[in-house]
Amino acid sequence: MITIIGIPGSLRKDSFNLRLLQAAQTITPQHCRIEIETLEDIPLYNGDVELAAGVPPPVEKLKDRIAATDGLLIASPEYNNSLPGVLKNAVDWLSRPPQDQVRVFRGRPVAIIGATPGGMGTAFSQTAWLPVLRALGTKPWFGRSLYVSSAHQVFDQHGMIQDEALGDRLRDFVAGFAAYTAGEN
Repeated sequence: MITIIGIPGSLRKDSFNLRLLQAAQTITPQHCRIEIETLEDIPLYNGDVELAAGVPPPVEKLKDRIAATDGLLIASPEYNNSLPGVLKNAVDWLSRPPQDQVRVFRGRPVAIIGATPGGMGTAFSQTAWLPVLRALGTKPWFGRSLYVSSAHQVFDQHGMIQDEALGDRLRDFVAGFAAYTAGEN
């Protein structure tokens, strides 16, 4: 069984990116599962806190969860044509101390999807993540892209994707990333 951790890059309870991950959970191939984690308990990174008290328990828990899985699926919103601060903050904590960066990120298959109410999708955000993923030593998947625009019109009242074509694109994306994570392509 392939296990992928999905992380939405927003703290909103009804985030479009959380909905996108929840939709992805419902259409995974049989040999795969997506487990969604949250960033709500991750404090702002502060080197003084790390020096005095070490890495906070919520960060350690998330590092252990990622390290124990086969892949990481990031659902990143786009804020001001770039990546969201809350998600970048979490990644900064997850890479601390430096030797844990290897355990958590090195060689780990990673894919990025994203949803935004704007008309351009999340292409700028996803591009902004590339140098970060490279610095962490991840193994990004470039087999497909998924930029969801007008996200406020995409989901119904139950959080399900209303657009059949988008649902098919998400299904293809998840299946491709699962295959990549399993080393099939």
